[in-house]
Amino acid sequence: MKNEWIKQQKEDRSKTMPILSFPAVQLLDISVKQLVSSADYQVQAMKLIADMCPTSVALSMMDLSVEAEAFGSQIRFFDMDVPTVIGSIVSDTDSANSLNVPTVGQRRDGIYIEAIRQASKIIHDKPVFAGVIGPFSLAGRLMDMTETMVNCYEDPELVHIVLKKATEYITNYILEFKKAGAKGIIMAEPAAGLLSPNLFEEFSTAYVKEIFNRVKDDNFILVYHNCGNVVSLASSIMGIDADVYHFGNSIDIEDMLKVMPSDKLIMGNIDPSAQFKGGSIESITDATTHLLERCNSYPNFVISSGCDIPPASKWDNINAYFDAILNFYK
Repeated sequence: MKNEWIKQQKEDRSKTMPILSFPAVQLLDISVKQLVSSADYQVQAMKLIADMCPTSVALSMMDLSVEAEAFGSQIRFFDMDVPTVIGSIVSDTDSANSLNVPTVGQRRDGIYIEAIRQASKIIHDKPVFAGVIGPFSLAGRLMDMTETMVNCYEDPELVHIVLKKATEYITNYILEFKKAGAKGIIMAEPAAGLLSPNLFEEFSTAYVKEIFNRVKDDNFILVYHNCGNVVSLASSIMGIDADVYHFGNSIDIEDMLKVMPSDKLIMGNIDPSAQFKGGSIESITDATTHLLERCNSYPNFVISSGCDIPPASKWDNINAYFDAILNFYK
């Protein structure tokens, strides 16, 4: 299944994989808080977008608060914005050592697994993908991002204690998604883009590799997403050996296309905030067409959003993105 999907994606690049899920709240007339708290709403959202939009996959939400909540973090919810983590629950070695790796499915992670289970039963024309956070990004939410960055230098062992527990949980979470019927996952590891190449390898790549090695098989698609300034990290990112690499709009994606392996799909990177949310039909059409004109000569390039498309993004702009792609490849 994996090789067939990758082959189809290369052969028909008019079907793309933008990280599009949260704007469904407008179509369902619900709040983001309702969406992230209900498997039924999530299934409705995934099915609606899968039917409406010429996408190559049906995506779950990219909710990077779920895994931290499972560990016990406090979460703030919003009507028209994605949830965020409040404060930290690890401050020193004692609290890191006493941090329990949660059983998957006890909090909202169970809702997300159930949504994948239901969606996999009713969406048949494209594979269903789940979203998970990366290990360093999860550690940053558990410890506070600034403290995590400082401790990479001052107390690296503390960071590694948390990373090992984050890695164990994320691995188990992905395996539950597989059991529920997911055909792939998108792992978002944006915080790692803040690291130097050496620290990136030690505190992120090593753990992502461990997770991917434990969950991969010939029928499961692994997508690595990083919306940071990752050009200097390319050699380390290659070592992750994902099936798809998805990059954000803080870089010129052609810089990555020049250095990444040509047998890997490279996706990105229309600005979610400036274009999908804040742009116009004309501006997103121009941005999409311009990026296709620049990068279409790379046979492994598939255009996408640079990151998660915000809940309040205009559907006129989202539709204009798809129209521009279809017109380009027509």
